[in-house]
Amino acid sequence: MSFGFDGIATALLDTRGTVVGWSAEATELVGWTAAEVHGKPVGDLLVGPSEQRWRADADNLVGPTSGEARLRHRSGRSIEVAFRVQRLGGCSQFFVLAAPLRWATDWEHGTRVLQALLSQERIGIGIHDTDLRVVRTNMGPDLSVGGCLADLVDPRDAGEAKATLSKVLSTGVPLVAYERRRRSTQGLEFQGHFYLSAVRLEDARGHPAGVVTLVTDATERWRARRDLELRHRASVLIGASLDVQRTAQSLVDVLVPALGDLAWVELAEAVFEGDEPLKTVGGGQLHLRRAAVASADGAWPTALLQPGEAVPWFPDLPLMRALQQGTVFTMLDRTEVTDMGDPELDRLFVPEKAHSCVAAPLYARGLMLGCVILFRTGESRTFDQQEAELLTEVATRAALSVDNARRYTREHRAAVALQQRLLPRFTTDSPAAETVGLYLPAAGGAEISGDWFDVIRLPSLRVALVVGDVIGHGLHATATMGRLRTAVQTLADLELGPDELLTHVDDLVIRLAAEAEPARQDAIGATCLYAVYDPVTRRCTVASAGHPPPFVLRPDGTVRDVELAPGPPLGVGGMPFETTTVDLEPGSILALCTDGLIHRLHPDPYVGLQRLADRLAAPSSRDSSLIDIGRSALADATDPPPRDDITLLLARVRALPEGTTAYWEFPADPAVVCQARDVVARQLVEWGLEDIAFTTELVVSELVTNAVRYAGGPVGLRLIHNESLVCEVTDPSNTQPRLRRARTTDEGGRGLFLVAQLTSRWGSRYGSRGKTVWAEQAITSDAPFSAVPT
Repeated sequence: MSFGFDGIATALLDTRGTVVGWSAEATELVGWTAAEVHGKPVGDLLVGPSEQRWRADADNLVGPTSGEARLRHRSGRSIEVAFRVQRLGGCSQFFVLAAPLRWATDWEHGTRVLQALLSQERIGIGIHDTDLRVVRTNMGPDLSVGGCLADLVDPRDAGEAKATLSKVLSTGVPLVAYERRRRSTQGLEFQGHFYLSAVRLEDARGHPAGVVTLVTDATERWRARRDLELRHRASVLIGASLDVQRTAQSLVDVLVPALGDLAWVELAEAVFEGDEPLKTVGGGQLHLRRAAVASADGAWPTALLQPGEAVPWFPDLPLMRALQQGTVFTMLDRTEVTDMGDPELDRLFVPEKAHSCVAAPLYARGLMLGCVILFRTGESRTFDQQEAELLTEVATRAALSVDNARRYTREHRAAVALQQRLLPRFTTDSPAAETVGLYLPAAGGAEISGDWFDVIRLPSLRVALVVGDVIGHGLHATATMGRLRTAVQTLADLELGPDELLTHVDDLVIRLAAEAEPARQDAIGATCLYAVYDPVTRRCTVASAGHPPPFVLRPDGTVRDVELAPGPPLGVGGMPFETTTVDLEPGSILALCTDGLIHRLHPDPYVGLQRLADRLAAPSSRDSSLIDIGRSALADATDPPPRDDITLLLARVRALPEGTTAYWEFPADPAVVCQARDVVARQLVEWGLEDIAFTTELVVSELVTNAVRYAGGPVGLRLIHNESLVCEVTDPSNTQPRLRRARTTDEGGRGLFLVAQLTSRWGSRYGSRGKTVWAEQAITSDAPFSAVPT
């Protein structure tokens, strides 16, 4: 780099101070030409105090030898300059140098700044020429004269750093605090980070003359920022799930690659089940299982212990002792890391090229839940104490999250067990229908709710289908669901109509809300759909309490919804429930669901219902099993996990074939009892049921006699033959029969007692006009008929 002397004025003076020489720069400075000043005293060019000082020192040849002066410009203005007078050797003339005072001040300050920067070590400085080669520096061996910035930065950043300096040189735009990785002098991946600032140097004409760079160490700030970011990620990711394994995976995902190259978490086997881990001391069978792994390369090494595998017998090593005592253990030497005393253990627990590791216990609430181990491999640097303390901090937070997940797992298992006990079997098969129930808990099982379904076998081969949804989540909703399901089953045994049954359940929900705490009263409620299908009449009667309507998938593949007049949700009170009756073809499929499925398919319930209908109407549904149809309807329902419980109940209805029922009607005359016995006997012979003919005749005789005696006519008699024999007697009276114990002297009152003793079960139900008393007998031989079709 050449120093610019442009702009420095020069002049020659004789011993009397007369100008005898004048440069072009002097003319440019003051405007006077050489001809105009030649032979004149230099004092004529001075102004003010400068002139007075000259006159006072006129006897001293040319006055002061250096200092500041004010010169008179040709234009009349004055110019402040700094000057120096030097006698030329071998002659009597004096050489004068002068420059604008501002230039001289800048030169002085620049020299002092440069000297100050070069004499200290905390701020690195490098002066580069236009080829970006270093011509002056204080950074010693890291950046030497003749070198370039690439010698200082990490090789991965060298090209970008050179391009950045070239941009500064070409554009003149300064670079401020450009963070880069420093090249390691020890052959490791990196030694630290630094901030790079750069400005362009220019000559007197404003042309680029080079670049000056300033380097300050940023390693501590980088580490502080890295640690802060890691803590932030830990606070966001760890504990976001109440699943033990996901929590462990979040921990290693936070640590790798931010703090290490490879990490794993091992947890006590009991923790996965929600139980407290066993307390162990020393080596042996530790009952640990690898819960989560992470590698900076992405793929987990096949030679290492794989996720989900149990930790084998382990020797009594200082590492294990330290972890069991709740302290962090570090190994900073390759030999120490690989010295486990067993080649097989070295293969399972020591990653290839590992040179240091740090292990921290997962210790929370007095329990040793497991441990996390972090490795560095290859060219990465070893761990230091600050990083070990950071791992301890993160592991402590993670241990609390793991223990929270463990405790939640324990409580959730109990709640799920309760809910599963409250739900019926998921598949049933009866003469009326084949059913399949599907249930998906909210949040992939992380939450429990109050959805339920039920299939209740009613007398006379009928079946009741129930789907309900209790408001809210958690144990309160599950407990409410259990109470409502029990109530529905009890009321169903009374053979109430769907509308009357929902009215009674509505009253129950109102009472439950009144008994609840004031803060929870508004949160108690439910929706319910109750349907009764009769395989004899092939009719289904449905009532809804604020619940979505069911769908009917016909044998021809078409789908339609059952148009209901839905009543209010359970717990509102004061509003009636209406029933809807539809005829169903044998082989039709009834689909009942909760709103969780509808909202899963689309936020708009109308669109969700249509999408459910489309899935049910898919061509593959016609010949598929119920479980396959259900799985198709719930496709993609678990990814991501649903926010609400999803319940779907499918029922493929059946019809009794012709010849399996017989019906007669008699007037209210005692003489018809004998006729009823005769027609029943003949029908049983036709069905091949002679073995139970006597018992059946006796049951029919008692029931018809009671109808004639106490209710009047007409009296209806119906036999239904399938897996059992059902005898029904219908009369116009609304008085329910009562079973009582007759006294020894009573002439009557033993009829229903005999019926109860001779049959499997008996009961009565109201109809639109009168009542029906029924009795059911088991058939000892295989029934020759079955419901058709399936």
